[in-house]
Amino acid sequence: EVQVVESGGGLVQAGGSLVLSCNASGFTRSEYAITWSRQAPGKEREAISCIRFPRGYAYYPDAMRRRFRISANFVQKMVYLQIDDLRPEDTAVYYCSVQFNPYDNSCLEEKVYGMDYWGKGTLVTVSS
Repeated sequence: EVQVVESGGGLVQAGGSLVLSCNASGFTRSEYAITWSRQAPGKEREAISCIRFPRGYAYYPDAMRRRFRISANFVQKMVYLQIDDLRPEDTAVYYCSVQFNPYDNSCLEEKVYGMDYWGKGTLVTVSS
C-alpha cells in the first residue's frame, strides 16, 4: 500500500524558516516524482516544487524559486521542503504527492498530468 506522509508543520513567526518532510513508501517503482503543493484558505492548490527520482532533477514555478528549496534523501525516499523568510501569506496546508513515470516538469502540472497519490497535508501557520 502506497503511503505519503507529510510532517513538520506548525505555528511559526514571520521571517523564520521551516523544513517540511515527506515520506513516500509502499512502492518499488524507480521513476517517480515527489511534488510539494500548498492550499491556502479560499485559494486553489498550487505547486511549489517537485523532484524526480532517481536522477534528482528539481523543478520550481518561477514564483517559488526564491524562498523555497526542495531536497531529497534518495535512499530513504524522503523529500524535504525548506521555506525561508516565512510570511503570513504562506499560511496553508502543505501537501506531498507522488507521480509515477514523470516527464520533464510534469510533476508541477497537477491539472494536466494528475498525481497518483496524495498525503493528507501538514498545516503551516505563519504569525505576523
